[in-house]
Amino acid sequence: MTKFRHQVFNGEHLTRLEEIMRDVCADFETELREFNGENNHVHLLVNFPPKIALSKLVNSLKGVSSRRMRTEFPELAHHYYRANKLWSGSYFAGSVGGAPISVLRQYIEQQNRPV
Repeated sequence: MTKFRHQVFNGEHLTRLEEIMRDVCADFETELREFNGENNHVHLLVNFPPKIALSKLVNSLKGVSSRRMRTEFPELAHHYYRANKLWSGSYFAGSVGGAPISVLRQYIEQQNRPV
């Protein structure tokens, strides 16, 4: 979720965020299986081994994407004005070991993605 739930992202931003987050996941030897988002948050379905600390992965996803987005899209700067952060400090993570991947993909695909 973006800091202060600002409506930040359009389709171009989300496309770039997905590329950045895929790169970060690859660096952590994890797999970003599905990605989508709306104008103020993103959903990721990540397959990762138990040796990976979730908090470190999330911290890297947020930190790297925030820095790269700020550099590549200077127009986002006004969303950083208070805390100099793009993302809220919170996140939700759930384990889905028994849920069918198709159901999770469908949920993520059905996000109201801006154009």
